[in-house]
Amino acid sequence: MLSNLSGTITPWILGTLILLLLLALAVVFKSWREMKRSPYFFMRLQAEKRLQTYSFASLGLLAASIIFALYALRPAVDNTPLVAVLTNAKPVTEEVAALADSTANTLAGVSPETAGTPQIVSTANEEPFFLAEADSLVQAALELPQELNRFEPTAELNEATALGEISFSTKIDDDYLAVDPTNIFAVGSYTMYATFSYDGMEDGMVWSWVWRHDGEVVEGGNEVWEYGQDGPGYIYYNPENGFRAGLYTLEVWVNGELFMRSNMRMTGSALSSGN
Repeated sequence: MLSNLSGTITPWILGTLILLLLLALAVVFKSWREMKRSPYFFMRLQAEKRLQTYSFASLGLLAASIIFALYALRPAVDNTPLVAVLTNAKPVTEEVAALADSTANTLAGVSPETAGTPQIVSTANEEPFFLAEADSLVQAALELPQELNRFEPTAELNEATALGEISFSTKIDDDYLAVDPTNIFAVGSYTMYATFSYDGMEDGMVWSWVWRHDGEVVEGGNEVWEYGQDGPGYIYYNPENGFRAGLYTLEVWVNGELFMRSNMRMTGSALSSGN
């Protein structure tokens, strides 16, 4: 713990306070001796006043030293955000954990030599594909495939359970946030990340994710939740034969209830960003 203080001004401040305290105590002791040994009333009165003044000063310095020492030597607070690294079909493996620790340029898990680079299109002037109020009937008609509903939850949903909006991107940063998110991409072979936030979750809930292409289920998974109550997370998808033209939809279910549904479109031509 004391090694954490090296290279800072904390030891100097604490040392100064202790030195001033020792000096004040020395004056207190000297004044006490003068008060006891002085044969004259006036000199004893002056010594008594000094004794009183420096005694209060010593108490103040002692209190300041103790408070500053407790503050300086307090245990370090771990501010590391809780993050759930969510895989595309199974629990986190060593390979997926390596994805989380790599830089933004290698988080996709596919080297530039072996995979194509997607061309992302700006959607500033495009209609979003996210679920809207008008899609409520479509959402109500959706059902979770039985093969992606294999577990029984041991924790119930609560009023605080909520999942944030999905952001699609081909890269994520060290904080598991989407880099240059959009919802229009070019066809090709690469890894797609779907990032989102979650709150009010509990270990023991059961969650499922379903990827659809033009309404047909093409990928998905089902797990017992073990990522804590809140934090950022992502799901990734890297189809073996690459992304085809059309509309891809990602659904996230918790305890058999649909919590999120968001779309992205794959164009049939190689479009570049900003065009």
